[in-house]
Amino acid sequence: MPITPYLQTPFTDLTGSLINHQTYDKCGEMEMNMMDCLEAYGADRGKKMCKDLIDDYNECFTMHKQMARFHAMRKERMRQGTFADPPRVDAY
Repeated sequence: MPITPYLQTPFTDLTGSLINHQTYDKCGEMEMNMMDCLEAYGADRGKKMCKDLIDDYNECFTMHKQMARFHAMRKERMRQGTFADPPRVDAY
């Protein structure tokens, strides 16, 4: 979630765009959609109105659900004792 600086200076304006995911193919468009929605509704109201976009973006760059699924599949394969040709880490 982007953080607005407490004190706005020319330095914060210059460096504010350095921390984003626009250069990555995976989450760049999701971040742009989220920021457009937050800009349209404002920071406070946007948290409620854009919750689905914010959740999708957070999942994109943290991958918590994907990794939980991967670990659950690995644990089940270990329990069953089948280790032949496991799926790749980034398999869906």
